[in-house]
Amino acid sequence: MKIKFSPKFKITRSILNQLMEIEQARGFLKAAHLSNQWIKNMSKNAFLLETHHTTHIEGTQLTFEQSRKILAGQKISGVNQEDIKEVKNYRDAFNLVSKYLKEKKSITETLVKNIHKELVKGVRGGSAKPGSYRKIQNYVGNAVTKEIIYMPPKPKEVPALMKDFVKWINQKSDIHPVLKSGIMQFQFVHIHPFVDGNGRTSRLLCTAYLYKEDYDFKKLFSISQYYDKDRRSFYNAIQAVRNNNMDMTVWLEYFVKGFLFQMNEVIDIGKKVILKDALIQNHSLSKRQGVILEYILENNKLYPQGFDTIISQIAQLDKNLKRKKADKVTKRTLQRDIKDMIDKKVI
Repeated sequence: MKIKFSPKFKITRSILNQLMEIEQARGFLKAAHLSNQWIKNMSKNAFLLETHHTTHIEGTQLTFEQSRKILAGQKISGVNQEDIKEVKNYRDAFNLVSKYLKEKKSITETLVKNIHKELVKGVRGGSAKPGSYRKIQNYVGNAVTKEIIYMPPKPKEVPALMKDFVKWINQKSDIHPVLKSGIMQFQFVHIHPFVDGNGRTSRLLCTAYLYKEDYDFKKLFSISQYYDKDRRSFYNAIQAVRNNNMDMTVWLEYFVKGFLFQMNEVIDIGKKVILKDALIQNHSLSKRQGVILEYILENNKLYPQGFDTIISQIAQLDKNLKRKKADKVTKRTLQRDIKDMIDKKVI
């Protein structure tokens, strides 16, 4: 059966240039000599960021630190229990996707439904049969004015639209994977196949597609962080498609710009890590001096006020290395280390 969905968009100079930069970032991450431990730590942090921000966009009131504690298995009080559940649900849904991708399967409607089922079980939207397409007409409203800004397709149209949409996802095309993931995100929320949880499902589905197409960027990015920082721009970019006769160009410019922004943040950190490792090796710096150097690279300066932070980071390093007897580090110790680094012309 012929696929009916055919997205309308133009590849503008802005989109083309940013896709080229994204490819450069991808190449850097593939070629860069970054330690497995650094990648593991950064990937864990990216997952925390995505978990926190994708749920925060949809209404949770948790801080990033509270989300981190929840995922670490720590108990927190004084917060909405549904918010806690949503964070845990995202982790479960992400694990489901990871397992699915390891089996190298195509994206299916079953996967989409299972992602949704994991995301909304026992929380907002969970009463409307998790994993089942909606049977009622829903709408998208303005959170401030309460006016209806978009009426999704009728419930009876959803199954056919989703079947066609999934076929389009799996169809080979010349569309760049990053662009295709942006198209997927819009089209999914446009169909709005579920009563609730469509935003979270669309973002995780796009992530799954990028991973599947070898555009996982070592799992170091969080696209939802960009959206959450300026939700008005996020919603305006989505609505711009409907205001422009379903032309996705404006949305895709926004999507690619956000993706590149996140990539550049990762690359900047990666370059500092490579510089730090090179300086440590070339000048035979100690692990303590490595911590000092990392602090300077992150903050572009070092004042005595930062000594307490550095001492704390050194103590954490000793703990991570499981050193039974760690050296006692004082501010005087740091001053000696810094003098040695100055003598070696490291700083």
